[in-house]
Amino acid sequence: MTKPPSRIDQRKAELRKEIIDTAFDCFAEKGYHATGIADIATRLRIGHGTFYRYFANKRDIIDHVIDEVSGRIFGALADDMEPESASTIEEYATLIDRISDSLNRVLLDDPRTAHLLLFHATGIDDELTERVYGLVDATEILMTRYLDHGVRVGYLRADIDTANTAKAALGMIVAGLVAGMRTPDPATMSVYSHAVRRLFIDGVRAAAR
Repeated sequence: MTKPPSRIDQRKAELRKEIIDTAFDCFAEKGYHATGIADIATRLRIGHGTFYRYFANKRDIIDHVIDEVSGRIFGALADDMEPESASTIEEYATLIDRISDSLNRVLLDDPRTAHLLLFHATGIDDELTERVYGLVDATEILMTRYLDHGVRVGYLRADIDTANTAKAALGMIVAGLVAGMRTPDPATMSVYSHAVRRLFIDGVRAAAR
């Protein structure tokens, strides 16, 4: 039987999470290079020594921040959102709506996420840039799976270049994120999201038989 964590272990886990979340705030607000360990420690009211008991350095902690961002994004795609769950264009459109709503909650309800991924993370070093590119690649692969399934089942056009269509769809999502950061108005973003979904669905649906 697994021994339950002690109060000390729980507090350590909580503080570790608080450090990650506070670093996330600082990186999104000031940028990685302009943020120092002192900024994170001061905001948390902890000493530098406490920080270094949990993380080796600033570079170490941003890896954990990216891990958290990745987990949020892919965690938004629940098991019942698998490509195989749609067998008609209507079910596919509903699935796309649900996926878009879930991703919007992750990326727009917490503006730090988009700021970090779009403006800060790729300017730190080559390794972290490749991690962000890997996140983009994984998203494109997932989107391609949805398109491939629709082509196989027959509710999407047979002549779709699924890989490049997925890239184009992701580009529209990124454009929406940038617009949302500049004008964080839910009503405006809802109109944009609806326009993108309509454009995408009308562009890929198979002709009526």
